[in-house]
Amino acid sequence: MGFWGNWTEEKGLYLALAALVGLLLLVLLRRVVGYGLKVALRTALGGGVLAALSPFGGMIGLHLGVNLWNALVIGVLGLPGLGLLMLLNWLVLV
Repeated sequence: MGFWGNWTEEKGLYLALAALVGLLLLVLLRRVVGYGLKVALRTALGGGVLAALSPFGGMIGLHLGVNLWNALVIGVLGLPGLGLLMLLNWLVLV
């Protein structure tokens, strides 16, 4: 019959309790969730910057891979992160 076929008050109570606990966790962890979303957005933007610089990187001798770790460094550190990656790339290739 499935979940909804033999509905009881006990199942309704458990469902309501689970929803309440979920909402409580969301309220308590809203800063953590917000920070995580902010880092995810900035990482996506960092990946976009890497993808935009990738075709021109060969012309100036910059060979940064478009991957999650490089995007995360740029996303968290911003422009100094890009400079750090460029410096590390230069030090490794020299």
